[in-house]
Amino acid sequence: MRNLYLKTKVKAFNLNEMLFTLAIIGILLLLALPKLLPLISKAKSMEAQIQLKYLYNLQTQYFYLNSTYAEDFNSLDFEAPATVKENGTSNYVYEIVNSTNNQFKVKATAITDFDRDGIMNEWEIDENGNPKQLVKD
Repeated sequence: MRNLYLKTKVKAFNLNEMLFTLAIIGILLLLALPKLLPLISKAKSMEAQIQLKYLYNLQTQYFYLNSTYAEDFNSLDFEAPATVKENGTSNYVYEIVNSTNNQFKVKATAITDFDRDGIMNEWEIDENGNPKQLVKD
């Protein structure tokens, strides 16, 4: 009975085959990464667009109630999400640039350089509700 277990061989990969496979996968990832960076920055910029649309809705609601736009986030009951520098998840900081009786502008500025070119992404929304990119990263 004991000899049965010793003579049975199990097919498996050896260490050299596994390392060679991992090296090939690593090389393929290095080749694909530059093509994926624009997609990554586009996905991260969606955060700014979503938050700006939310701020637009808050400003519109505030305008209907008070016949003017809010000058600060406290009036809107908006708390900006914690940034990555504050151990949060947000890549943008938000600020109300301009607010009068009949117009407003809110700006989102990236605090992370997504494609490492030294240019920070910036988005803006106004009373018309269309987010537009001021500086493309």
